[in-house]
Amino acid sequence: MTTEPAVYVIHDNPDWLPPFQRAFAAAGVPLVEWELGHEAIDLGEEPPRGVFWSRLSASAHTRDHAASKEYGRAVLRWLASWGRLVVNGADVLELEVSKVAQHAALRRAGVDVPRTTAVLGREGLVEAARGFPAPFITKHNQGGKGLGVRRFDSHDEFEAWVGGPDFEPSPDHITLVQEYLRAREPFITRAEFVNGELVYAVRVDTSAGGFELCPAEACAAPGADGTEPAPLFQLREEVDARHPLISALGDFLSAAGVAVAGVEFTETLDGRLVTYDVNTNTNYSPDVEAVAPRSGPATIARFLGDELRRLVSKT
Repeated sequence: MTTEPAVYVIHDNPDWLPPFQRAFAAAGVPLVEWELGHEAIDLGEEPPRGVFWSRLSASAHTRDHAASKEYGRAVLRWLASWGRLVVNGADVLELEVSKVAQHAALRRAGVDVPRTTAVLGREGLVEAARGFPAPFITKHNQGGKGLGVRRFDSHDEFEAWVGGPDFEPSPDHITLVQEYLRAREPFITRAEFVNGELVYAVRVDTSAGGFELCPAEACAAPGADGTEPAPLFQLREEVDARHPLISALGDFLSAAGVAVAGVEFTETLDGRLVTYDVNTNTNYSPDVEAVAPRSGPATIARFLGDELRRLVSKT
């Protein structure tokens, strides 16, 4: 911590921070990293002055940081109780760690979402899946990076998986059974928002059939022969503020208090625009950043820098 006002980034994965470190340094905005670990907080002690930005992740359990989600709830509530500005605060963390919460909020906002059934534990999963035509997918309620998402082409295949040793429960033991969305073309769209406005949209290639689509530079890996693979992420220039879904998503995020997010949707064969995921600790593809008209991390640095300057000017 520092005695000077700064932007504090609360996180559980330092590997995702370098693009933001560079952007904040370039903008001249002081950034203090706060990785949740084993520290203690005196709840009666006033937090440092500054702007606090939560980048806590639903996938923290995959990095042996499962407790950071629970502890993060406490930290964000403590900060808010002292009147600190918390960007993507405690209520947003609840969206990050629950796809049920995302689905409910999107549906209430009038955004088309996939038909979904939430099931606690293994019992009842097979019966719930019978209500969906094959193929269908399952996913963890508390997940991230596409981990835990599976496609099943028959109910017999699914029943064998549920009863077998490869079944992997969600960290909160809630499994979602969801309709399989047949895309018009083999890609999904990820729309990046900062402070209610679209930064840019990304075309994410799904032709290989996988669900683990992490855009962060820390996730990039060379091809099997040591060469760079074809980029999975490309700028989708035709999707802008005039797109029929973008305005609705911006309104949804603003109403939910989500300042920074990547929202994923697909365009189906039958003409639906279906939104299925909200990533409030969004990362940015270096391939897209290299050609985009404006940078995601730089936009965040400017936004939070403005908030910090507003805070300082009041004192």
